[in-house]
Amino acid sequence: MIAGVKIRELRQILDERGKIMHLMRSDDPDFEQFGEVYFSVVYPGVVKGWHLHKVMTLNYAVPIGVIKLVLYDDRSDSPTKGELMELFVGEGNYVRVTIPPGVWNGFKGVGVQPAFVCNCASHPHDPAEIVRISPNDSRIPYSWELIHR
Repeated sequence: MIAGVKIRELRQILDERGKIMHLMRSDDPDFEQFGEVYFSVVYPGVVKGWHLHKVMTLNYAVPIGVIKLVLYDDRSDSPTKGELMELFVGEGNYVRVTIPPGVWNGFKGVGVQPAFVCNCASHPHDPAEIVRISPNDSRIPYSWELIHR
């Protein structure tokens, strides 16, 4: 587990009409402040990453589809510096993943349908506070290739 990353099971309320899928409330213990909420759609097999935020805390949930979410801790002052974390998040594992500033993250669409990734961010998007590198950048020891086990 990477220091500062939190995974919370999210509530779903189901009935014969459909369901409600919670994401975050202002009285949640992980809530910092409201910046913006947006959805990112990723197609099966596509990788979006790597990126990190200098200031923004991310709160990801995937209500539709499935992603492989990968985190890498490169923070010099972190007790988990150098650690990787891989999670499958989506319909079968409906959780909120809170990612603190300074942690590299990326995700890959898995399965047969596009995945909708919701982010309830602590700050509005600011291109000056985000750092992006290629999904294949050698600074992060990870391969996005499918592994047959």
